[in-house]
Amino acid sequence: MNPVDFATLPCGRGLTIGLATLNNEKALNALTPAMIRALDAQLAAWQTDPAIACVVLKGAGEKAFCAGGDVRAMRAALIDEPHPAPHPAAQTFFSEEYALDYRIHRFGKPLIVWGHGIVMGGGLGLLAGASHRVLTGESRIAMPEITIGLYPDVGGSWFLPRMPARIGLFLALTGAPLNAADALRVGLGDHLLPADAFDALLDRLTSHDWPTDNRDRANNVSRLLDAMEHHALPASQVERHFDAIRHRMHQGSLADVVRAFEQAAFDDPWLTRARDTLLSGCPTTAALSWEIDQRAARMSLADVFRMELDLSVNVCAGPEFIEGVRALLVDKDRQPKWSRAWHELDRDWIDGHFVSPWTADEHPLAKLGN
Repeated sequence: MNPVDFATLPCGRGLTIGLATLNNEKALNALTPAMIRALDAQLAAWQTDPAIACVVLKGAGEKAFCAGGDVRAMRAALIDEPHPAPHPAAQTFFSEEYALDYRIHRFGKPLIVWGHGIVMGGGLGLLAGASHRVLTGESRIAMPEITIGLYPDVGGSWFLPRMPARIGLFLALTGAPLNAADALRVGLGDHLLPADAFDALLDRLTSHDWPTDNRDRANNVSRLLDAMEHHALPASQVERHFDAIRHRMHQGSLADVVRAFEQAAFDDPWLTRARDTLLSGCPTTAALSWEIDQRAARMSLADVFRMELDLSVNVCAGPEFIEGVRALLVDKDRQPKWSRAWHELDRDWIDGHFVSPWTADEHPLAKLGN
């Protein structure tokens, strides 16, 4: 079985549509190293192929576009072969994943991601940078890394701080799930189509009269998707609770934010779950997310991915990620024993996670650009 299935669909004028399908349905299309390498290599080829007018990326099956990276396999590699930062397995996986995400952000051609079903973690990294992000009423989006002792990576350091009213930081701290309406509200989606419209979308793309100038093709795709829009939006939790979130997130420190949520008595299950996830989640993840929010606003996209690689290999060298994945996905007791409590999050502990194990020239992502 191919890790990613590829096809090209003719569409007139000698042009073709590139179609890529993540092929890991039983694992909700969770990303493996083989999937990342296959997709990156094919996107690189399509990026420079003048015959490719547009690319479409989807997940196999009806349940998920992509549920994230294979963190259980990463945990097993860290345990089986202990290694100081950078662990070879962590360095390889995250550097290749972030290079793929960066390619999507800078692809330069219309790249449509069909974000149907579950879109979490690494799946959101694939979706967020695409030129045309299509959601359905079944889209379920989240960055739940606080539950496993990681942090919202895959470009989360780029797109979360750019959301209004610190909503992105709220999502990082609470892992709160988003529906399609929420995602459109915070800028993680562009179009809403019916869940059964994928074949119709391909039909329209292949029958479209594509302009010869590549610069006009993105606008053509936007108009095509606009014409297919489905406007029966679900209720937006973000919209409904915008003021409550904004009020509690605009505090002077992370400790103040945590205190504000501790003292809150919500009668809404979405906010209650968000609060409880923050309070039971990994304190180090929360502190890293807070610090990222401060640092990343003035960084280039490439520098953000380089920072994330530094963070990820350092997190993998510590105890929190191994323990978080154990509690949530291996033993499934949901009783993680974090090595640092909230009151133990000193500046040296947090700053140490941002120290790169490489010189600037040696960094695995040194050639990304800006």
